[in-house]
Amino acid sequence: MGAWRRLLLHPGTSPWGCVRRSEWPKSGPASSWRPRSSGADSDALKDRRAQIMARGLPKQKPIEGVKQVIVVASGKGGVGKSTTAVNLALALGANDLSKAIGLLDVDVYGPSIPKMMNLRGNPELSESNLMRPLLNYGISCMSMGFLVEETAPVVWRGLMVMSAIEKLIRQVDWGQLDYLVIDMPPGTGDVQLSVSQNIPISGAVIVSTPQDIALMDAHKGAEMFRKVNVPVLGLIQNMSVFQCPKCKHETHIFGVDGAKKLAKTLGLDVLGDIPLHLNIREASDSGQPIVFSQPQSNEAKAYLRIAAEVVKRLPPPPA
Repeated sequence: MGAWRRLLLHPGTSPWGCVRRSEWPKSGPASSWRPRSSGADSDALKDRRAQIMARGLPKQKPIEGVKQVIVVASGKGGVGKSTTAVNLALALGANDLSKAIGLLDVDVYGPSIPKMMNLRGNPELSESNLMRPLLNYGISCMSMGFLVEETAPVVWRGLMVMSAIEKLIRQVDWGQLDYLVIDMPPGTGDVQLSVSQNIPISGAVIVSTPQDIALMDAHKGAEMFRKVNVPVLGLIQNMSVFQCPKCKHETHIFGVDGAKKLAKTLGLDVLGDIPLHLNIREASDSGQPIVFSQPQSNEAKAYLRIAAEVVKRLPPPPA
């Protein structure tokens, strides 16, 4: 707990933590006083902090049957993260038909996977009382959207959300998967932290448009994963350019190469560009993602190339 948070929660305590009242400054400028501490005290304080941190962080436990987990995240909502997650999962399977792919939607407040994957209904339960994923296009899918009505809002506080995330992760019979793609909610909040600290993640993919406003939050998302020791595989620049279907003139509606500039700042690669195209939107809304419905289109090929780049950057799966 930070010193100032401790002060707010426990009035009357010192913001200096272990400093005794007798050592508080009596008079004179603040710069002339420093709390006294010996080397032994300092070492003991460091050891105590390390013990508290070790006790507070959950121990990571792999998802049974899942070899590698890839999270698709964005700092900002509305940048095409879920569309990218769906098509990435399909592209991973299309690039290597021997691989088993799963797709987990942990966006509790705004699940998109059921509509995009054209899936409805409640999961069945296995003999061991685990939920069975719904299957379409060869992808095993699980989402909060399967457990609530399509138009019903999820009005929950943090603890209930965390409980739901735990169930979506631990109480699903995934079978044997080579890759589980997790569609994260926007931002850097409780869900992102809970997922990152509870399961080993092979890599994170950050999705952003080239717009400065989106890139600011994408930067925060990348830094969050680094702080929790999740490898960031790279950035995907979505809605990079719009080409007029009649005259073929290209317009960079959200700016030019913003994600490439951010990637350079972060020391990362851009995994690929996805154009702003009507076909992608129509395919997603109809529940027939473009990698499945139009595999020969340039847009689908862009997702296939991105999937190949993602696999290339993944660490070897555990033995």
